[in-house]
Amino acid sequence: MDLIAPDRQIHPDYVQTVEGEPSFDYRNIDGTGNHTVHFELGAANTTFRRILPNEYSDQISAMAGINRPSPREVSNVVCDQGAPVPNELGSSDFLWQWGQFLDHDIDLTEGNEPFEPAHILPETGDPFFDPDNTGLAQIEFFRSRSHAGTGIDATYPRQQMNMVTHHIDASHVYGSDPVRAAALRTNDGTGRLKVSAGNLLPFNIDGLQNAGGNGPELFVAGDIRANEQVGLTAMHTLFVREHNRRAAEIAASNPSLSGEEIYQEARRYVGALMQGITYNEFLPALLGPNALTPYTGYKETVSPAIFTCFSAAAFRFGHSAVSETLLRLEADGQPSPFGHLPLKDAFFAPERLVTEGGIEPILRGLAAQEMSKIDVKVVDALRNFLFGDPTAGGLDLVSLNLQRGRDHGLPGYVGARVARGFGNVSSFAQVSSDPEVQSLLAAVYPSVESIDMWVGGIAEDSVNGGHVGPLVFHLLKVQFESLRNGDRYWYQWDMSAAEIAEIDGTTLADVIRRNTTIGAEISDDVFHVN
Repeated sequence: MDLIAPDRQIHPDYVQTVEGEPSFDYRNIDGTGNHTVHFELGAANTTFRRILPNEYSDQISAMAGINRPSPREVSNVVCDQGAPVPNELGSSDFLWQWGQFLDHDIDLTEGNEPFEPAHILPETGDPFFDPDNTGLAQIEFFRSRSHAGTGIDATYPRQQMNMVTHHIDASHVYGSDPVRAAALRTNDGTGRLKVSAGNLLPFNIDGLQNAGGNGPELFVAGDIRANEQVGLTAMHTLFVREHNRRAAEIAASNPSLSGEEIYQEARRYVGALMQGITYNEFLPALLGPNALTPYTGYKETVSPAIFTCFSAAAFRFGHSAVSETLLRLEADGQPSPFGHLPLKDAFFAPERLVTEGGIEPILRGLAAQEMSKIDVKVVDALRNFLFGDPTAGGLDLVSLNLQRGRDHGLPGYVGARVARGFGNVSSFAQVSSDPEVQSLLAAVYPSVESIDMWVGGIAEDSVNGGHVGPLVFHLLKVQFESLRNGDRYWYQWDMSAAEIAEIDGTTLADVIRRNTTIGAEISDDVFHVN
């Protein structure tokens, strides 16, 4: 993708030129200074990039999809999952878990509460959200924060803000602002990150912003969503341990280094690991081998900014892959004495790691269980019990996905295809070869043109060797090539040959084994089930 300066989408009266020097030895924590000319490109608190035409109902800012069906109706009719269908490529739950962990490194939208509610209204008598037939139920939703210099007119339509750095840089481990980054460090000359008893994440005793509440009962990490579910929390814990392991290694071999130097070197290494595992293991498992063009070096004409359509639709494919239950296994393959963990009981539940065996049972389970097939079906834990009971503030992730796409002005599925050079689609049979999917889509959408981008994307037949259909494949390919080619600190550009070889020779299984008690019970490729 050619470079678009961050201010190109913003009305000139609202453009603020931020002066600063490019970063050199290490990344700035907020992502500034990566590009030597466009200081804010890829930084936290900058806009997403729009590569598809907007479909705001007024072409400015009013939500798209005013003629589309209710998000909850689509969820109930199309996405209700019966018996789980395993994927056909032998991929493990680590595929969707890494996808979530990675996603929280590169994008975060913040709701404009309480100023822009756009709550979703379930049908009267919805068995989960309105069991008492009141007609008053709603699924809470607030529109995403947007840049003040957008949503002004059709020339400068509404553009949403990414609250974290766009780069793959392990910002979810370290933070995307100096205050959070400093609060996560021991600041004792060792270069390490804080941990709590049991070598778990630290608790939020400083009251930093945190999803689920800012109190000390939840863990705190570089990203506010670290407590969302215990599989994700286990991944955060693993990479804090990897930072501290590397920091100790650096300090032992370089006793003259300061704590700051140790921290930055370990941070540089962990960010490179995020990149290496993503491109060497995760993307081939997801898209198939050789999906991306070969790397030929940093391109200052390429923007690394996250696409609006990637954040609000394409990279949400994994919600279909999530399992209803998180397996928890002992080293011998037997279930944990605490049992397997229903996903609906895993949300914002740090005590599951503190008192029920730590991160090892969860990690073994992610490696052992086949993930669900990526299709239009989503488990009840996400569709009816997200973050709580539906009558007590719980949510429906499918409804949120559809409403978020409309909030961000995404075109429908057909419009997205046409805009990216795919052929037009005029019948439901052209969306999916599955007759059941065709009939479900036709039951709720009046025409193929009204299909939301997210549901149409995951309804498509998968490409050969991959888990996603042509539209999602294309958008992921273009986004991940841009993230790689537009990053001046990409590990294959920034590191020595020996360091590159070390990163390329390190798998997620290696990271797990050297930071836990897990050994040969997991395979060298944890993204596939043995």
